[in-house]
Amino acid sequence: IMWLLLLGHESLPLTHSLKYFYTGSSGVPNFPEFVAVALVDEVQIGHCDSNTKRAVPKHWMNKLIEDDPQHLEWHTANCMRSQQVFKAELETLKQRFNQTGGVHTYQNMYGCEWDDETGDVNGYEQFGYDGGDWLVLDLKTLTWIAPTPQAVITKHKWDQNKARLSFIQNFYATVCIDCLKKYLDYGKSTLQRTVLPAVS
Repeated sequence: IMWLLLLGHESLPLTHSLKYFYTGSSGVPNFPEFVAVALVDEVQIGHCDSNTKRAVPKHWMNKLIEDDPQHLEWHTANCMRSQQVFKAELETLKQRFNQTGGVHTYQNMYGCEWDDETGDVNGYEQFGYDGGDWLVLDLKTLTWIAPTPQAVITKHKWDQNKARLSFIQNFYATVCIDCLKKYLDYGKSTLQRTVLPAVS
C-alpha cells in the first residue's frame, strides 16, 4: 500500500506558487504599522515593513538581487507605496464601521500558481478586515465579491475601475507567473531539497 501511495504522489502534477501577504494595523504596540511577506512554494523569500522601510531578500533571492539590483528597488518602492495605501484604507474602514480606538487590521493575500506539467496558471486576490473577509476577486469575471454590506461601496468603486482591472488581469496572466518562474529558476537547488528551510 505504501508503494502505491508513493507512486500516486509522484504522478501528481507539481503546482508552484508565489504568494504575498500584506498586513496594515493600528493600535498594536511594538509592531510595525505595515508588514509584507513573499513566499515561493511556501518558503519565505523576502519581507519588508514600515520600520525597516526596505525590502529584505532571503535565501536564493540574494543571488537574484546581486544579478538584478533594480528588482530589490522595485519591491522596496512597492512596499512603501502599499504602506501608504493600507494606512489610508484602514482609516476609511474604521470610519465605515464607526470605530475609533482599539486594535484593527487590514490584510491582503494575493498570488499566482503555475502547473509546470500542464502550463495551467491561476491567480487570486482577497482582502480582510479585522479577521473577516472584506473583498474577494473573481478573476474569471473580473469583479469583486463583497461578503459584507459595508464592503459593497468599495466593490462598486473597484468594479468600475476598468484600468485597474485590466492591470490586475495582466498581472496574474503574465507578470506574476514570469516572476514565479524566475524565482523558481534561482531557487531550484533549495526547493528541490528533501527538507525545505523553515519559514519564519
